Amino acid sequence: MAVVVPSYFELLGHSMQGDLAGMTCYTAKNNKVVWFVKSPPLEPPSLSQLQFRNIFRLYAQTWGTMKAIERQTWNDAARLGRLRINGYNLFSWWMRTRDDAVLETIERQTGVIIFRPNTSAPT
Repeated sequence: MAVVVPSYFELLGHSMQGDLAGMTCYTAKNNKVVWFVKSPPLEPPSLSQLQFRNIFRLYAQTWGTMKAIERQTWNDAARLGRLRINGYNLFSWWMRTRDDAVLETIERQTGVIIFRPNTSAPT
């Protein structure tokens, strides 16, 4: 049974949709967030889905092997750059795109030198 619940995220201007902790939500036409118990998948994940999941697992493992001070450079850059994301989000974006020009701009604007791991992880 679907339930319309006021969300704190709505107050922040976020449009909610997706899965969270066994629940699924979407924003209805009346701009209200509707939550319901997550349904199990009808078919197994595709090869492409498995590949993307494994890539993001690798990013998380790489993040976990970094020293706290190295991770802090990503968090500081995201915070001081007012990016509206945290350091891990910035890191996983960079691992996916390897766009050094954007990181150099963030470094120049924030004064934070961002640690880049020496890895050949897939993009």
